Amino acid sequence: MPDDVTFREAMTTVLRETLAADDEAFLLGEDVGVYGGAFGVSRGLVEEFGPERVLDTPLSEAGFTGLAIGAAVMGMRPIVEIQFSDFITHCMDQLVNQAAKLRYMFGGAASVPLVLRTPGGAGTGAAAQHSQSLEAWFVHVPGLRVVMPSTPADAQGLFRAAMADPNPVLFYEHKLLYNTKGSLPDQPETYEIGRARCTREGGDVTLVAAGLMHNYALEAAETLAGQNIDAEVINLLSLAPMDSDRVCESVRKTGRLVVVEEDVRTGGWGGELVTRVTEGPAFYALDRAPARVACADTPIPYNKRLEASIRPSPERIVEAVTQVLANDPGRYV
Repeated sequence: MPDDVTFREAMTTVLRETLAADDEAFLLGEDVGVYGGAFGVSRGLVEEFGPERVLDTPLSEAGFTGLAIGAAVMGMRPIVEIQFSDFITHCMDQLVNQAAKLRYMFGGAASVPLVLRTPGGAGTGAAAQHSQSLEAWFVHVPGLRVVMPSTPADAQGLFRAAMADPNPVLFYEHKLLYNTKGSLPDQPETYEIGRARCTREGGDVTLVAAGLMHNYALEAAETLAGQNIDAEVINLLSLAPMDSDRVCESVRKTGRLVVVEEDVRTGGWGGELVTRVTEGPAFYALDRAPARVACADTPIPYNKRLEASIRPSPERIVEAVTQVLANDPGRYV
């Protein structure tokens, strides 16, 4: 397959594939129809499938998310787009108290096969109310699945998995990924939600990340290789459920762990992952305390330099790894 497919194109293609294959599937959200979505992901779909399958909604995240939950309970397969992940705050009750709970409250007799897509993350100069990474909130909610693709292939594989899942799935798309390019497999692939993947093997340190941060981790690993540091990179892909077993397997090999996330450090999902590693047998394989690279505990600044100063970057990942190894006498024995 060509290696010049953008993340945006991959998402458009898998949305088209889904709508064509399942008459019960429909897409709804603000400006997803005629305008094609805030980031152009649904461009052309309303012309192909019509306004009853690609619905432009009022500016009411609570309203159209509630509509989608009701449709899902009745057997349809709604795909909700929240224009910016910051606006997910408007539909918290629908997601946390309805979508996440109904299957449990009805003893499995009801399900909510809902996929909620939302662009998130900083780095675009969109300031405090359009740049947040709030995914850790939903990792805390039993009944919700949370996934974060990093590449065009991830986007399609995870989306197919999300559409096949009987549970509500939050599908986070980092805004800086839309123009990135990558290859697609020759045959369509459906990922397994909750299964991480090793994207670079190494023996000195384990780097764990998801979404855009995974790509930063790979870039950092290449820089570290030039310093004779061999980093293993784990693409988590799914934050809930979280494949801590795969991470522990890597840590038992490398003895060191650095977790990279774009949400703020306090209460981030990285802290949960570190806890899982240190609570189990992998703890005894650690030669050094794990490190985390995350956003500073501050709203996202509008100023470009300030924004860059509080976000993770490949350079900050390299710095964190270097610090971990510098304080590890075993590294140089």
